[in-house]
Amino acid sequence: MARILITSAIPYINGIKHLGNLIGSQLPADLYARYQRGRGNEVMFLCATDEHGTPAELAAAKAGKPVAEYCAEMYDIQAGIAKRFGLSFDHFGRSSSEQNKELTQHFAGKLDEAGLIREVSEKQVYSNADGRFLPDRYIEGTCPNCGYDRARGDQCENCTKQLDPTDLIEPRSAISGSTDLEVRETKHLYLRQSAMKDQLDAWIDGKTDWPILTTSIAKKWLHDGDGLRDRGITRDLDWGVPVKKGDQDWPGMEGKVFYVWFDAPIEYIACAKEWADATDRTDADWQRWWRTDKGADDVRYVQFMGKDNVPFHTLSFPATILGSGEPWKMVDHLKSFNYLNYDGGQFSTSQGRGVFMDQALDILPADYWRWWLLSHAPESSDSEFTWENFQQSVNKDLADVLGNFVSRITKFCRSKFGEAVPEGGVYGEREQALVEELTRRIRAYEGHMEAMDVRKSAQELRAIWVAGNEYLQAAAPWSTFKADPEQAAVQVRLGLNLIRLYAVLSAPFIPETSARMLSAMNTLDTSWPDDVAAALSALPAGHSFAVPDVLFAKITDEQREDWQTRFAGTRD
Repeated sequence: MARILITSAIPYINGIKHLGNLIGSQLPADLYARYQRGRGNEVMFLCATDEHGTPAELAAAKAGKPVAEYCAEMYDIQAGIAKRFGLSFDHFGRSSSEQNKELTQHFAGKLDEAGLIREVSEKQVYSNADGRFLPDRYIEGTCPNCGYDRARGDQCENCTKQLDPTDLIEPRSAISGSTDLEVRETKHLYLRQSAMKDQLDAWIDGKTDWPILTTSIAKKWLHDGDGLRDRGITRDLDWGVPVKKGDQDWPGMEGKVFYVWFDAPIEYIACAKEWADATDRTDADWQRWWRTDKGADDVRYVQFMGKDNVPFHTLSFPATILGSGEPWKMVDHLKSFNYLNYDGGQFSTSQGRGVFMDQALDILPADYWRWWLLSHAPESSDSEFTWENFQQSVNKDLADVLGNFVSRITKFCRSKFGEAVPEGGVYGEREQALVEELTRRIRAYEGHMEAMDVRKSAQELRAIWVAGNEYLQAAAPWSTFKADPEQAAVQVRLGLNLIRLYAVLSAPFIPETSARMLSAMNTLDTSWPDDVAAALSALPAGHSFAVPDVLFAKITDEQREDWQTRFAGTRD
């Protein structure tokens, strides 16, 4: 049994996330976690809310609430939506936790001991209109590299170039829009990433199985222009982790907090400690996942994230871990995704454009969305959500292929044999041919899932569903029954066993529907089909079942047109 640690990029606290956020990290991470559990492996799947920084303060102020109260409320909302989407986290934590505070201060102390932190007197942008220093990401302007007019002071989202606020053309406050900005002097701590460039370069070179998207972004940051630069890890803010060296004060840093990019990835580790504390486990229980001197040397660690998070997870967070000099587990595989666009444009949280996670669940159950998003995951390039494509995929894949198969075979059996697996006859050549085809396809499906090729996995799963439909169409038990009821019983028995098999294979993609299929087949048997022939005899003759309700309702043209209008860009 393998041990697999899985983390998903942690969503920011300021609002409910849209479907583009979901497919960029959490949903494919859940797919992989569910698959690995289904294969009998031990999995630790962690995620959390990212709660520090100016965006949380601003969102709280807009809501008229203290920031801690606002974050607590939004955490409950995000955790509830994640549960409704079937995201199977072993723990969903908070970056504002006491565990993360202690670990962040611990890492800062270790990095300082290693000579990897330096104090810098710098000039930072101050907004007179807002009466505060502006963090880099809250200064907007035109990117000097690509001309994008909404680049942030830390990075251009369009070309991913790392920036300083003073690099921007026509800078303005992202809070008020004011251009009444001035530069004032302040002191901050910088992580000496540049001192670790060669070590990081060698580490990345060793990751030969990473997606091209991941390594290309990391290498670009390492080698373009001036290469990997030292980066500030503190800010003049009230909300965040206070700057300390372990449990000791840091002279000159009073009243400052660690920059959110520094403490947020450390929450991956802290999240495991939160899990242990919440479930009355010991330090040894969480350290066996994260400390190579405590048992994590045999753990495979996989991260899932959108491409905009890649630089921090391939460079800055590894620099923190490596620089500490302690035996922490490093990521083995980083699966990154491109962007999902929305109906001819982009998802936009600020403009309310697109479908947000809570809205999606108000329209249709989670499995409709899970299937479309995963089967159209933006892996090799950006992909686009359109309502026409969503309707077509749901109707053809879920309703016509899988749902129709389950409905036809269960209703036919009930009408001719009753609600029990029929007995009589033995599997013949046609059935053996199906076993051979399914064996090939299931092994291919396993290969794609192990490689985290999400779209290929979905395509192979659909082909497995299609194989059952083609068998049923060719065997035609409704015709066979008239002349040879015993042979029809064989065909129906195989069809009912296919439902259980499909439930097991489909669980990572559509877990709620999988559970409904297993319930209808009156079984708790979720054993993986290592032997397909045996799997197709798992439900013996005489085993009772029930005809389930329609698994997937088709989306009508009227529904599609209504939703397309409703989500054009005005979230309430």
